[in-house]
Amino acid sequence: MFIGEGPGAEEDRTGLPFVGRAGDLLTRIIEAIDLRRDQVYIANIVKCRPPNNRDPEAAEVAACRHYLEAQIDTIAPRVLVALGRVAAQTLLGNDTPIGKMRGNWFEVRGVPTMVTYHPAALLRNSGLKRPTWEDMQAVRDRLRGGSEAG
Repeated sequence: MFIGEGPGAEEDRTGLPFVGRAGDLLTRIIEAIDLRRDQVYIANIVKCRPPNNRDPEAAEVAACRHYLEAQIDTIAPRVLVALGRVAAQTLLGNDTPIGKMRGNWFEVRGVPTMVTYHPAALLRNSGLKRPTWEDMQAVRDRLRGGSEAG
């Protein structure tokens, strides 16, 4: 299960998560770890697009939290991937910078959780592609029953 921040304009228009350039990149990332997009569940921290694409406010996150938790509990994923700072900080309940969290395993609702960069960040900064690939290799290995260390 991959969890992002919230829908953007294109997601609002289509009603589908992660479409457009960031969605295309996420699909390629998923395929690079030997999965298909239809084999993963994609959700967002908030279910509505914040005005002007700003970060969701605490009240907006709180209003959507129970829905996200129900999604996690219903899907019962083997692994969660927090895509970006907002998703990671919300899921983990901290304000740690993403650079310090990414690449590490955490636990959310009893599910091993990997933090990595958001695909949109990779489009803005190609230097984030290598660490993201390393994170995704760890996810792939965990799903294959390989390395449990983080």
